[in-house]
Amino acid sequence: MAIDLVARARQDGVKFVCLQFTDVVGTIKSVDIPVHRLAEVIADGIWFDGSSVEGFARIQESDMLLRVDAATYRVFPWSEPERRRARVFCDVFGADGKPFDSDPRGALKRMLAKARARGWEFNTGPELEFFLFRRNGGDIHPVPYDTGSYFDFSARDEAQRVRNQIISNLIAMGLNVEMGHHEVALGQHEIDFQYADALSTADNAVAFKYTVKAVANMHDLTATFMPKPVFGINGSGMHTHMSLFEPSRGGKRVNLFYNPKDEFLLSPLAYSFMAGLIEHARALAAIVAPSVNSYKRIVPGYEAPVFVCWAQINRSALIRIPRTTPGKTTGTRIELRFPDPSCNPYLAFAAMLAAGMDGVDRKLKPPAHVNNVDVYHLKTEDVAARGIPVLPGSLLEALDALAKDEVLKSALGSNLYAAFDRAKREEWDDYRIHVTDWEIARYLENA
Repeated sequence: MAIDLVARARQDGVKFVCLQFTDVVGTIKSVDIPVHRLAEVIADGIWFDGSSVEGFARIQESDMLLRVDAATYRVFPWSEPERRRARVFCDVFGADGKPFDSDPRGALKRMLAKARARGWEFNTGPELEFFLFRRNGGDIHPVPYDTGSYFDFSARDEAQRVRNQIISNLIAMGLNVEMGHHEVALGQHEIDFQYADALSTADNAVAFKYTVKAVANMHDLTATFMPKPVFGINGSGMHTHMSLFEPSRGGKRVNLFYNPKDEFLLSPLAYSFMAGLIEHARALAAIVAPSVNSYKRIVPGYEAPVFVCWAQINRSALIRIPRTTPGKTTGTRIELRFPDPSCNPYLAFAAMLAAGMDGVDRKLKPPAHVNNVDVYHLKTEDVAARGIPVLPGSLLEALDALAKDEVLKSALGSNLYAAFDRAKREEWDDYRIHVTDWEIARYLENA
C-alpha cells in the first residue's frame, strides 16, 4: 500500500502531502510533509504536539501520533502544479500506541464498529447549505453575492459559474456529486453528494467545506457554513439522510429500513431507530447544532424545525421520511432536519447512530406522525396539548440536556465529551458577555 501510494503521488506530480484530522469542535488541522517523506510516514506515522489542539491533551501528555488512512488520498485540484498538494486523513494515537480517545474520527469509528458487530452498515447523506458573500472592504456585515432564490436559473449568473466550478473541484476530489442549486435565501447554495458509509461521508463533508472555501477564495468571495449569517432570511442546514444496511445477503446489500408492507415503507427497525433520534433530540442538538449561532436558525418561520416530531410530507417536522422511486428499496431512509454545517460531522454521525441504536435496543416506538399539521404555526399551548417536545432555545440549554444524556456522552467517551462540553461552554460564556450591535441600537439612547 505504501509503495502504491507513493508511486501514485509521484505520478500525480504531488510536492506536498497534508496529513489531516479535526479537533473536537470540527476545525480541520493539518501537518504538511514533503512528498519524499510519505513512505516513511505511512510506515511509522508522524509525531505532533497535541497540547495546542482544542480538546486533545494537556501539556504534560502532549505527544500524539498520526497514522495515515491511505484510502483517503486525494489531490487538491486547485493547487498550482509547482506546489501541487494532496491530502490524506489520519487517525490519532496516543504515546501508548492506542487509538486516542478524544479523536473525533476515532469516536465515529468506535460507534461504527458497534454497528458492524450487529451486521449493520450505517449510511449517511448530508445536504450542506452555504452562503457566498462578497468581500466587503473589511466590513463584517455580509453582502450576498447574488440575488437569486430557490432553484433560480440565469444563463449569465456569476454565482452559478462559481457553484459549477465548486462542483468540478468536488468531483476531482472524489465526491460523487448528485446536484447543485440555488437555495431560498440571497447568496445561499446547496450541493448534494451521494450517500455512503458514515466514515466516508464524514471525510467527504470535511473536504466539501474546505473545497467550497478554496474555490470561493479564488473568486475573491467568502464562503461560509455559519448557520444564520443574516438576520431575517433562511439559515443554512445540514439535513442528514440515514439508513442501515446489511452489508451482504447472497451477494446483495439489503436496506434494513425497508418494509414494502408499511405505509411509509419503514421496517420496525427503522421506526425504533427514528424513535431513538426523537428520544435524544434535545441532547443531540448540542452536537449537531453546536454553535451559539445555531439557535438563531432553529426558530419558527425560516424552514428550520423547532418541534420534535416526524412526518413524510411535512417539512416543518424534525424528521422527514422522503419519498422514493417505486421499487427502489435502497432509497428508504430517515432525514434528520435540524443538524447544521457548523457541526463536527464525525461527532454528529456518531451521536446520531448512538441515539438510533438506543431506540432499537429499547424497542422504542415513535409518536404519531404530523403529516397533516403545519407545526410551524402551532401555538405554544397547542404544542403542549399534543405532547410535542421543543428543541432547546440556546446552546446553553442544549449543553445542559446533553449533560444528562448518558447514551450520547458514552458514544463520545468521557474525555472527548468533557473536552467538547468545556469548549462549548467557553463559547457560550464569551457570547454571553459580548455586547452586540442590536444591544447598542436598542439601549444606548433609550436606557
